[in-house]
Amino acid sequence: MLRKKISLLLAVLLVCMLGMTACKKDVGTPEDNATAEEDTDENADQEKYLIGFSVIDMENPYFITLESATREVVEADDSTLITKDPGGNADKQAKQIDEMIKDGINAIILSPVDWEKITPSLKKLKDAGVKIINVDTQVKEMSYVDAYVGSDNKNAGYICGEDLIKKSPDGGTVAILECPTQNSMNERITGFEEAISKAEKGFEVVDRADTKGKFNKALKAAEKMLKKYPNLTAIMCGNDQLAVAAKTAVNVVGNDKVLIYGVDGSPDIKKELKKRENQIVGTAAQSPINIGKKAAETADNILDGNDYEKEVYEEVFMINKDNVDMYGTDGWQ
Repeated sequence: MLRKKISLLLAVLLVCMLGMTACKKDVGTPEDNATAEEDTDENADQEKYLIGFSVIDMENPYFITLESATREVVEADDSTLITKDPGGNADKQAKQIDEMIKDGINAIILSPVDWEKITPSLKKLKDAGVKIINVDTQVKEMSYVDAYVGSDNKNAGYICGEDLIKKSPDGGTVAILECPTQNSMNERITGFEEAISKAEKGFEVVDRADTKGKFNKALKAAEKMLKKYPNLTAIMCGNDQLAVAAKTAVNVVGNDKVLIYGVDGSPDIKKELKKRENQIVGTAAQSPINIGKKAAETADNILDGNDYEKEVYEEVFMINKDNVDMYGTDGWQ
């Protein structure tokens, strides 16, 4: 009987000891607190910031390279980049920006399809507390923008005009392929026209076409120009994509005298410059790699509360057949 009572007592004591062990929590070292360790792991997996990326057209090699450079810096900083492609459609860009705001982006790297139509989206971004880093081509209402990173577009056009004066000292006739909804192209064309206005022998702009920034529209417009003005001296193009369209039109029409200028310094144009017989004579080069990296760094500094430059203008320079080997043809400078 006594032996049974002792056994029963030991059993009760064992149950109590196990119960105390099971109830132990939040004491001692971190090893004693599994819940806190799990929370730390979850926080480590969260991204630092969510950054939106919306530019004019992701079929343009310039913007593809700009996005890649931006992504490299963003992801190295443990943040996430959301890229949307409006395909040159201002309404689609506005809708995609609404989607990114709902996704909870902290900042957006933005090049507007239409520098005026983007204004309502800028207001929405500002109201949502999203930081705006405007790249490449400026929006019209710059007061909404936290920072701008781009090239000196006016000087890009100006150096093309200066080069034309050297190559055609007797003056001549000029046609322009442009896109008025993109302020970067507006500034390039303005710079070009300012330069040629200073020539001793005059240049006359006899034709100009709004290409909407599209290759096919530029091709058709250039064909019409070359047929209408068979002795055209030069075609100034708002970017390299339009310059390639002008070159294609030259091949179709068979005009081997006209001089073609672009802006970007794209690999395709640099390959054209390497050819012995070529109507593309120069491109005002910029660096989408530098712009993309600087835009991403600027976004991070703004969100971290660090000092940053409100406006950054990357240097532009002329690439022609004489110096193209310095920059290579396989990629962007």
